[in-house]
Parts: sequence; structure tokens; C-alpha cells
Amino acid sequence: MSVTPVRSPSVLMTILAVVLFTLLCYTVIGLQMAVVPLFVREKLGFSSAMAGFAVSVQYLATFATRAGAGRRIDTIGPKKVVQVGLAAGVVSGVMLAISGVLTSLPALALLLVIVGRIILGFAESWVATAAIVWNIRRVGVARTAQVISWNGICSYGGIALGAPVATLLYHAPSLSVFGGFCGVGLLSAALMGIGLPLAHRQPAVTPLPATKPHSFFHILSRVMPYGLALASGSIGFGAISALLALYFADQNWSGAAIGLSLFGSVFVLTRFVFTSQIAKRGGMAVAFVSLLVEALGLSVLAWGNSPLWANVGAALSGAGFSLLFPALGVGAVEQIGPENRGAAIGAFSVFLDIAIGISGPLLGLIIPLWGYGVLFQITALCCLLGMMLCVVVKGRQQHHTAGVS
Repeated sequence: MSVTPVRSPSVLMTILAVVLFTLLCYTVIGLQMAVVPLFVREKLGFSSAMAGFAVSVQYLATFATRAGAGRRIDTIGPKKVVQVGLAAGVVSGVMLAISGVLTSLPALALLLVIVGRIILGFAESWVATAAIVWNIRRVGVARTAQVISWNGICSYGGIALGAPVATLLYHAPSLSVFGGFCGVGLLSAALMGIGLPLAHRQPAVTPLPATKPHSFFHILSRVMPYGLALASGSIGFGAISALLALYFADQNWSGAAIGLSLFGSVFVLTRFVFTSQIAKRGGMAVAFVSLLVEALGLSVLAWGNSPLWANVGAALSGAGFSLLFPALGVGAVEQIGPENRGAAIGAFSVFLDIAIGISGPLLGLIIPLWGYGVLFQITALCCLLGMMLCVVVKGRQQHHTAGVS
């Protein structure tokens, strides 16, 4: 049954009822992000590059399944897509839990981790993409920035919540099956499972008739300028998510989970305080400043010689990355009609997936050659390239506006 857009003051509660599923999904991502690289390198004995790949393969899987998620959202509706994604997340957690008790068989344990991460990537693309479209349909397209912002708050709030919890579980083998890496997997499965009955209770929205069907690659080309700017900042987040824990371990520092939590916490705080600037200043202007702040944070992370400065860099990076997706996403969604909005969100998100997916393994190859400082400085330079792209896109927008007037 179709749902008509709701009006204030129930708008916020309507949004929160759906982004809860994003929160559950990304709490699981945060749980695994903090300990998967450590488990692969320290417990299973594989290289740092393989540890980075074990993290990044999730985002490659998310990229590979975004197009399918967008199409399914537009044809069967976002509610069913969210439910399938949550169910997949349960399977992913179970596979990681099994790998945690098979450390005596490192090759098999690694295979289970990688397959579980691939399934989680599928779950992420279906849950997060569908939650955005579900909420836009429920509260109206005029609130797109608000919907995307709340989705991001729950995304990186979940990462901030999950990382320290995972660290406590990982270092608690005395808790038997409920501790260690196995405990992280079991908690991941439980959180995704909690979402299934909650999603069932939420009203569905009917798909819109496709009056102007477009291929996914056509939609991808329309959102590409915005997506490339998003990718330039997402590389830094990919490096932090895949390699920060290894960076701290390499320096014999403690507190990598604190760095991840600071990234997520400052990300959420920035969304709360500054989201309104997108409507006031324009998406491209906000994206430009966001990339500048992220470049500064990554530079601090590159050349800081203490865990304190590394945490400061992670926090600044979180502040810069925070508004990038909604600032650019509003413009990307406007390129496509409402009947293809799921595909538009999916196509735009592909650029984030690719950037995060390739950053872990490729940047991991830099570590034995030049070290972590050069690695993080390269990600800062990527942000500067994104700033240049924002200037170009902003100029085209102004030229188009002048031509129309």
C-alpha cells in the first residue's frame, strides 16, 4: 500500500523509524572494521595487504550490488530490499563467528572472513540504499538532504558505536564463545536479526511507474561529476577504515578504536550542526570546504608522530567527510526523475564503493615502500583534486543557470 508524504512534527520520527536499519547495519560494519584487519594479520598470520583487502572487499561487493539494489528498489519497493539486506547480514555474522573458532585452519578461516565480508557488502548496499529511498518516499523529495543526512548520521554513528565494542569483545577470550572474534561475529548476526521484525512492522511504499526508463549506465553518466568528487574524499575514509588499526599496531600505539570512534562521532556532530548549510550555501560550496577540512585531517594523520595527533587527524577527517555525501547527493538525485530515484542513489553511491573498495588493498601496497605517512598524504592530495572538480561543476551550474535565465 502506498504511503503519502507525512508532515511535521512527525517527519523526524518517520525518518528515524527507517534509518534505524541503517544504524544496525553500520554498527555491524563498525564492529568488523575495528578487528577484521587485526584478526587476519595477527591471528591468521597473513600480510597487511591481505588484511586491508579483507576490509575493502566488503566495499567492492557493495559496489557490485548497488545497481541491482537500485533496480529492485524501483521495481519491488524499498521495504523488501531492506528485509533481504538484513537477512544477508545475519548470514555474514554467522560466517565470521565460525571463522573465529577455526584459527588452526587459517586458509579456511580467511575464506570464511572474505565470503562473510562480501555478503555484508551486499547487505550494506541493499539496506542503506533502500532506506534512503524509502524515507524520501515517506516524507517527500523536498526533504532529500534531511533524509540523506540522517542516513549518514546513523551510518557513521554506527561505526563509532561498533568499533570500541568490537575491541572489548576481541580482547576478551575469557568469555569463551561470546568473546574474541567469534563474539564479534555473533553480535553482528544478532544486530541484523533484530532489524527483521522491526522492518516488517513499517508500512511499505509502492514503486512509481517508470515513465522514462533509463539504463543504469545512462544514470551513472548523469551523476558522474558528483560521484567523482565524492570518490576523491572517500579514498581517505577507505584508508582510515582499512588501515588505521594496522597503523596504530605498527607504531605500537594503543587506541585505534578511539580513532575510529572519533571519526564517527565528529562525523555525526558535524551532520547535526552544519547540514543546514547545504541549503544555505549550495551543495558544491559545502563539498569544497568539506574536502579542504578532510585534506587537513589526513595530512595531520600522515605526519603526526603520536597517537594524540593521529586521533586529531581522524577527527578532522570525519568532520570533512561528514557533509560530502549529502552535499553532492542532492545535486546527483536532481539529475534523474523520481521514478528512477533508487537507481540514481545506487549509481551515485557506486563512486563511494569503488573508492573505498580499492583504497585498502592498493594503498596497502604503499606501506612496505614508503610507510603510512606517504600513504595518508596521497589520500589528502586526492581530496585536493576533488576540490578542483567542485570548482568545475559549480562553474557549469552557474553557466547553465545563466543560460536558462
